[in-house]
Amino acid sequence: MNQRLILSSALASAMALGLVGQAAAQSGGKEKCFGIAKAGQNDCANLSGSHTCAGQSKADMAPDEWKYVAKGTCKDMKGMTEAEAKAKMKK
Repeated sequence: MNQRLILSSALASAMALGLVGQAAAQSGGKEKCFGIAKAGQNDCANLSGSHTCAGQSKADMAPDEWKYVAKGTCKDMKGMTEAEAKAKMKK
């Protein structure tokens, strides 16, 4: 029983840290930039729904994968907005 409590507490803590990190990135002058993440270096779930966690991208620069970047820098990195990425995926 004690081991189960420790495991569930650790899992809850890890999930809370992930949510706090995303909220901080959104309020800290960051934006999602699609199509710039290298394999295994995405920040969270992708647009196609094939995974729901960071670090699970399989290919470099996939249009449905994203990373947080400083606001205004995405286009300089040859990245796309979410709308542009969705449009590219439909082609």
